[in-house]
Amino acid sequence: MIGVAVGLGNVWRFPYMVGQFGGAPFVAFYVLAVVAIGVPALMAEWTLGRTTQRGPVGAFQAAGIPFGGAIGWVFFLGVTAATGYYSNALGWVLYHALAGVLGGFGIEIDPSAIIPPNEGFSRTSFLLQIACTTTVLLSCAAVLRKGLRAGIEKASRFIVPALLIGLLVLIARSLTLPGASEGLRWYLGQFEPSALTPGVMLAALGQAIFSLSLGGTFMVVYGSYLRPGDPLRKNAVLTATGDVSAGLLAGLVIFPAVFALGLEPSSGPGLLFSTLPQVFGQIPAGAVFGTLFFLALFGAAYLSDVAALEVLVAGVTDNTNIERSRAVWLTAGMVLLFSLPPMINMRVFTPWDLTFGSGFQTVGALLSVIAVGWCLDRSEVLKQLVAGEDEARPPIWLYYWMRFVIPGAILAVGAWWFGTEVLPVIGN
Repeated sequence: MIGVAVGLGNVWRFPYMVGQFGGAPFVAFYVLAVVAIGVPALMAEWTLGRTTQRGPVGAFQAAGIPFGGAIGWVFFLGVTAATGYYSNALGWVLYHALAGVLGGFGIEIDPSAIIPPNEGFSRTSFLLQIACTTTVLLSCAAVLRKGLRAGIEKASRFIVPALLIGLLVLIARSLTLPGASEGLRWYLGQFEPSALTPGVMLAALGQAIFSLSLGGTFMVVYGSYLRPGDPLRKNAVLTATGDVSAGLLAGLVIFPAVFALGLEPSSGPGLLFSTLPQVFGQIPAGAVFGTLFFLALFGAAYLSDVAALEVLVAGVTDNTNIERSRAVWLTAGMVLLFSLPPMINMRVFTPWDLTFGSGFQTVGALLSVIAVGWCLDRSEVLKQLVAGEDEARPPIWLYYWMRFVIPGAILAVGAWWFGTEVLPVIGN
């Protein structure tokens, strides 16, 4: 589950979201959202999947939520769009890793050439993105045709620790750069309550849900793969701890270096790719470390991409007569199609990311918790929550937390954001 959750959402998306939404206040609310909403919502999605033994479309329908089938298909399309831009960003990582490997043989290519321009259109960037994204999706499809679920777990045991080691090496160098302390203070210490606006809170909540792969899709499918005796609470805490740690460590790499090198923290999705090459340039044998790091990051992100495509394949095979091999190629083609618009420039990419990465997944997490708290039989939910634990007494408080507090919190933050930041814009 950590391998599914940890990926570009932690190492690429988390730092750029922190940069765009003001640093320490965003980080503080993000951690709070993971603990108070993310962990119980993760348990709820696993409960929904393990109880119904279905993917997202069938799970909502089997739970008895009104229009469950239609809701599931809407989220299916949302995951397709999100996987499109995620696979595209994974292509950026692949190109940076390739640049490092070729550089070792004396062949120099500009890794930044693949990053979309802020505005306008770059044919070079667009063609490079198509080539790399297609390569990523073809390799995912080749794995999924064999139904390689066990391979995801085995690969995670090597790739995730390799990524962790790479982050620790980079942290050691980043924190020792002249001027790094200012970035560290901005990232973790410079907390002003007035900066915690509804927009910041909604973005942090969306990042928590995106980072944990919530949204009524990924974790519902993987919940259906859990054994009946797997303890949900313990695994949810471990998954969230690993996931949050990866994001916080990535921030310790990026922001001290951003301030030390005089870069702009709010530069958007390209932040990771503009910062890390300069950090590697300050490290002995930096080219070697850079190549290894981007390869490890590609591996972790690749596992998440395989997981995303597995969700889509399960949605097709569970609800149609299409056999698995054909479903794999169908979903890979759909994802490639949805990956094209964000390739144009950052003015398309960023709203696409916020819409399908934060918005859709937050609504999906909300409806998953509603399905568990209001539609599934209470005794069955309590049985699932306590399965595999020594505790004989069902956690009633946790059930009611899922039923009332999480939906109320998500709706309250969303309503506050809409009332304070959207309505005034519409009014003007």
